[in-house]
Amino acid sequence: MEPETEGRTPRKRRAILAAATEVFLQHGYLGASMDEVAAKAGVSKQTVYKQFENKERLFAEIVLGTSDQLLDGLFQAYVDTLENAADAREALRALAHRLLQSLTADSVLQLRRLVIAEADRFPEVCGAWFTSGFEKSLDALGEALTKLSDRGLLKQLDDPTLVAYQFAGLVMYKPMNRAMFAGTRQRPKDDELDKLADRAADVFLAAYGLDSPAR
Repeated sequence: MEPETEGRTPRKRRAILAAATEVFLQHGYLGASMDEVAAKAGVSKQTVYKQFENKERLFAEIVLGTSDQLLDGLFQAYVDTLENAADAREALRALAHRLLQSLTADSVLQLRRLVIAEADRFPEVCGAWFTSGFEKSLDALGEALTKLSDRGLLKQLDDPTLVAYQFAGLVMYKPMNRAMFAGTRQRPKDDELDKLADRAADVFLAAYGLDSPAR
């Protein structure tokens, strides 16, 4: 092969990461082959090891890199649906639908299953996926919900992050758990997504809406 240049190295690295993501999601950590990664990326196995040192490092790069991408998407969803909202129910329903669409995507469900399966083998990497991804996103959601409260659209929130967890649970518990046990093909149909989004917003507002009973 021709010697790599500075321009080609980043492209090869991206190709390796894309190929490795496909291989790990399809086969799991133990079933993933560095030979298959190299073949899919169109590089030599030596190039894969030069870029990532070993299989464990490649796994970590995939898990943490996809976590960052998912986090960026969630932050944008909070901005798009809550930042300039004038109606709490419509905003929460729109956010619920965005969460359902993004978090029940096949690639996200497969990644979640992979992280759970390898949590005992790689507790630091998989733990970081939770703390720097999922947990951080809910801290941000709590901050966004607090801004709704400050604008008079929700009650005062004593523990915004807990409130964010409660909203996410209302939205995601059923479809996420069904997909974890029954496989990614059990993605909800659009009419079920609409129903889940509506009910999540209504139940949440029963506790935190301005017209709900005093706590």
